[in-house]
Amino acid sequence: MKDKTKKKTSLRPLLLFLLLVFLAVGMRFALPRVVFRPTKTLSLTPAGADMPYEDVTLTTPDDVRLHGWYVPADNARATLLFFHGNAGNLSHRVESIEIFHDLGLSVFIIDYRGYGQSGGEPSIPGVTLDALTAWRWLTEEKGVPAEKIIVFGRSMGGAAAMELMRQAQPGALILESTFSSLPEMFPIPLLAPVACLVIGDVWNSAEAAATLTVPTLCIHSPNDEVVPFRLGKRLCDAVASEKTFVEIHGGHNEGFLDSIDIYRPALDAFLTKRFGAMRAGKTDF
Repeated sequence: MKDKTKKKTSLRPLLLFLLLVFLAVGMRFALPRVVFRPTKTLSLTPAGADMPYEDVTLTTPDDVRLHGWYVPADNARATLLFFHGNAGNLSHRVESIEIFHDLGLSVFIIDYRGYGQSGGEPSIPGVTLDALTAWRWLTEEKGVPAEKIIVFGRSMGGAAAMELMRQAQPGALILESTFSSLPEMFPIPLLAPVACLVIGDVWNSAEAAATLTVPTLCIHSPNDEVVPFRLGKRLCDAVASEKTFVEIHGGHNEGFLDSIDIYRPALDAFLTKRFGAMRAGKTDF
């Protein structure tokens, strides 16, 4: 009887190891399908919301062609560089573009590789490179001064924005419904350290936030069913620079619309403090 008990005890570490290997292999295989949910067909353009726009094609350093829209505002007080979430494509963000446009901002939004009309296949390193390529196009090709750019990231786009912040210095940063790190998004606590071993400590936005020097606005809803509110709060707490946290209500995808009476005034106050009130007449950016 003792021998059987001893044998079972000695097998436990092996079984645990095999379980972790199984989880690691499964995670590596499933991660791209969980993180990235692109669609190729564009359902709408800014023209459908009476906003003139420019189709933009840019090429990344690893030779992937990206598609974007530049939506100018005649009375622009600044330019918003928009990084969207993990599902759909840029055409599903026209309502958001309209909100920013009505607040006196020109908007530049891209589709990551594998999304919409962009080429390639989505990946974590690829999305990071896509964000940097968009920044360089806006500052070098379009000639927008860095201090007149607001980097905006919603959900997964917040991670792309935070990776860009390691290399860029815009005038301001807005983080909406995003997370402190990708491994923390796994619902089972045991999987977070496994994820770190498998994919590395990628998209560690809280770490990047600790070195921020630009004014930052964080927005999140306690009702968010995709990105836990505590992760958005944790990220904002990690921001080292001047920061504001705005609590909205509603779900992950519709919270900004459900809370428009809170959301729009909060954006306007943040923008006015840093870029001045909306003004009439054309600008250079």
